[in-house]
Amino acid sequence: MGKVTVEELKQTEHPKDPKAEAAVLYKKGRTYFEFHPDKGFRTITEVETRIKIYKKEGYDWANFVIDNYVDNNSKENVSFTNACTYNLVDGKIEKTKLKSEGIFVEKTNKYRERNKIVLPNVKELSVIEFKYTQESPFIGAFKDWNFQMAIPVNHSEYVTQIPEYYIYKTQMKGALVPKIEKTSSTGSYRGKVTQKVNGDGGYSNVKSNLDLDYQEANITYTLKDIPAMKDESYINNINNYRTALLHELTSIKYPNQPYKDLSTDWNTLVKRIYEGEFGSELNKRSYFEEDLAAILKGISNPDEKITTIFNFVKSRMTWNEYVGYICEKGVRTAYKEKVGNTAEINLILIAMLREAGIDVNPILLSTRSNGIAFFPNRSSYNYVIAGVQSGDRLLLLDATDKNAGVDIMPFRALNWFGRMVRKDGSSDDVELVPKNLSRNVVNIMATIGADGVLKGMVREQHFDYFAYMYRALYGDLNQEKYLEKLEKKYTGIQIESYKVANAKDMAKPVVEDYNFTHEAIVERIGDKIYVDPMLFFAQTENPFKQEKREYPIDFSFPNQEKYMINLTIPDGYVVESVPAPISMAMEEDMGSFNFNINTSGNKVQLVASVDINWSLVPASHYEILKNFYKTIIEKQTEKIVLKKA
Repeated sequence: MGKVTVEELKQTEHPKDPKAEAAVLYKKGRTYFEFHPDKGFRTITEVETRIKIYKKEGYDWANFVIDNYVDNNSKENVSFTNACTYNLVDGKIEKTKLKSEGIFVEKTNKYRERNKIVLPNVKELSVIEFKYTQESPFIGAFKDWNFQMAIPVNHSEYVTQIPEYYIYKTQMKGALVPKIEKTSSTGSYRGKVTQKVNGDGGYSNVKSNLDLDYQEANITYTLKDIPAMKDESYINNINNYRTALLHELTSIKYPNQPYKDLSTDWNTLVKRIYEGEFGSELNKRSYFEEDLAAILKGISNPDEKITTIFNFVKSRMTWNEYVGYICEKGVRTAYKEKVGNTAEINLILIAMLREAGIDVNPILLSTRSNGIAFFPNRSSYNYVIAGVQSGDRLLLLDATDKNAGVDIMPFRALNWFGRMVRKDGSSDDVELVPKNLSRNVVNIMATIGADGVLKGMVREQHFDYFAYMYRALYGDLNQEKYLEKLEKKYTGIQIESYKVANAKDMAKPVVEDYNFTHEAIVERIGDKIYVDPMLFFAQTENPFKQEKREYPIDFSFPNQEKYMINLTIPDGYVVESVPAPISMAMEEDMGSFNFNINTSGNKVQLVASVDINWSLVPASHYEILKNFYKTIIEKQTEKIVLKKA
């Protein structure tokens, strides 16, 4: 990378993105293969990075994290070198090296180990740099090379050096295309190797000499002046759209050995997973048979059976927060201990439903945080749920979340498509995006007093995914804490006589009832009173502020928010004007907005609704959506005008 310069340290803003909090000045990586005498080929990845910090908000870029994969027999290893912070002090470059207390290693779960460095003495205008080397025995896939980041990248370069024995499939994702250069070189190994030899006494380790020469395919990928990825509202996982390079091993041909084809398709992959991971676990029955007979006593209706078994598994089992489609300790042990990972809990659910005569199969999927699956390989999926065929409907069930319901999934699992796999190995894509409209219905009865204070009652009903959101966000909060959040959300409101119904009954909507007082809704100017028609429920800020949108808009689920407001005006006043009604719909039935006010004597009645019918809106429709919300905000913030009679 060369030495850090005074010019780099003096630079106060990025020349092409003046608002950037930091920028990657240089990032270079190289993945190559190294032969180990006892373990064969391993990959070595070396990455060196230099980052400029412009603002305090960019200090987090001085904290770097990389994960290691660990299994029972092998693990990846990481080491950091050349980690320093540079500052300009009295016109001279001051260098502060990373010490051991700035290096942390923690085990995040059974298979993951997190390595973190925190660079010292970071200030505004600092330059930091570091290098890490990761050694891995897992050659099936390289770690993704991310060219694009949340800050500008001046130069990103990645080199692969792959021996002739291995063929990798490469895929670029994202909108940018790197420059590619190809060369070749020769690799070699001279030394002892250990091999297992079958003799009269069984297998034994025998050392022998090995002279190995092989050709390497060298490819360099380079991108310059890469703009920052701007995280936008209503986005699923921004990594799905990041410009990055992916590698997957598809075949192996060692000298004097048969060709080994590792490539696969989705059907073959999920069939292997079913046969290797699911079959034996789903065939186990004895551990739950007595419990199943007890909870289903007297129940013959299939829908009741589904709900009863689902609720039983949810209440009995506790998720250990480890995602995966592979059982760690097995369904029998997990059931006994009442704790398990996603595979154990949902395979228990599937086995019990099948025993009860329900048509159900496992559905493999990739969670939102794991991103969209690009290659048909075993790491493409990291989650499993249950898919129940009920008439012509496919119901999705996930018993890991106690707030989930029948066909109401935790958001982590709502990631476009999954793949359902049956006992015979056949499989189909399954759409995970909800289709039914979830509703939020608000009824308000309010009166404006002679003193201008607004008092009234609210009933708010949360259906389906809105109910799930309430339970997930607030279900464990005590009432005092929740009311603090509610009063902060609706600035100026004072809430009393609060009660909530069905907070734990997943089959019913959550219903909130409360009385309120608000002293800042009404504005007096002369002999007139101005009132917000939506009271404190108006949407005042457009969630879509960017000029252009690069990524799809993800609402997670189709939804409707409906408000019915009955307002009594003060004695001695009459309605002078109200906002004009409006009824509008976006093209292709993406959504609609309706707003209508009626007056009768001292009563004002408002019915307003916003419907979003598409869970996922493509970026090409962004301008339509942006203008849709602009109209909503303009209408909801118009005033009701009252004048003295």
